[in-house]
Amino acid sequence: MKDFISIADIDRASMTGLFDLATELKRDRTGSNDLAGKTVGLLFHKPSLRTRVSFEVGVSELGGHPMYVTDAEIKMGQRESTYDIGKVLSRYVHGIMIRTFAHSNCTELAEAADVPVINGLTDLAHPCQVMGDILTCRERGKDLNSMVVAFVGDGNNVANSWVNAAGNMSFELRISGPSGYEPDEELLQAARAKGASVSVLHDPVEAVTGADVVYTDVWTSMGQENEKAERDTQFRPFQVNDELLSHASDDAIVLHCLPAHRGEEITDAVMDGTRSAVFDQAENRLHIQKAIMVELMGDR
Repeated sequence: MKDFISIADIDRASMTGLFDLATELKRDRTGSNDLAGKTVGLLFHKPSLRTRVSFEVGVSELGGHPMYVTDAEIKMGQRESTYDIGKVLSRYVHGIMIRTFAHSNCTELAEAADVPVINGLTDLAHPCQVMGDILTCRERGKDLNSMVVAFVGDGNNVANSWVNAAGNMSFELRISGPSGYEPDEELLQAARAKGASVSVLHDPVEAVTGADVVYTDVWTSMGQENEKAERDTQFRPFQVNDELLSHASDDAIVLHCLPAHRGEEITDAVMDGTRSAVFDQAENRLHIQKAIMVELMGDR
């Protein structure tokens, strides 16, 4: 594995190995020097709390040096070509994480770079997030072979990465949102071709009934602010609240990738309730990303 761009690019055995390594690293946050003497460039076109802090802390805990760089310095594709940026950075750093808008920014950078590239988020996919989510499900005792995951909301980059994960594993994935807000059709077809059990539903109750994991995300992502009023109207019936959650299994957990718009896609009662694993999954971003960096850049 040279890069980590999409969950669809790795197999189930690789996913399991990363979960195992993340669990090991989580058990002892001070005992690793896997990135000693190494620098990881962290390129940000989008602001972030979890991605920035978890990667900076993760690199530091692995004994490396994180370098935070915004697009104001680089102007990717404007001041300088993505190809040239990838080639130049490869002479300076041992790995690159990019959090950006267009997925092509990430793939073109990975093609040019001679060092590993990690997708910290694109408009198409959010693989580090979903890897941390699945690690959280495993920690909470969910059977990754048979669990039912209900993703309620926009078919966005997080939903797309859940689709990719379903293509590698045997859990059932149900995605429910208004018509016109489905996940990427090409990714759906690719996952189903691998045997994935993925359904797209427009009734949130049908999606959540008997589910082991109930997942939601903001209705309006960065770059979609001009659609907020329309989205608020379309998605209102898909709010994750106590009534909707009552249809899930008795031991269902609730996940949200954050940031949350409390009172919109999720209520305070659910997010702060006993079924919520929201802050566990936020923490697990750190541990799974450390595992990914060790796999790509470490000397094990």
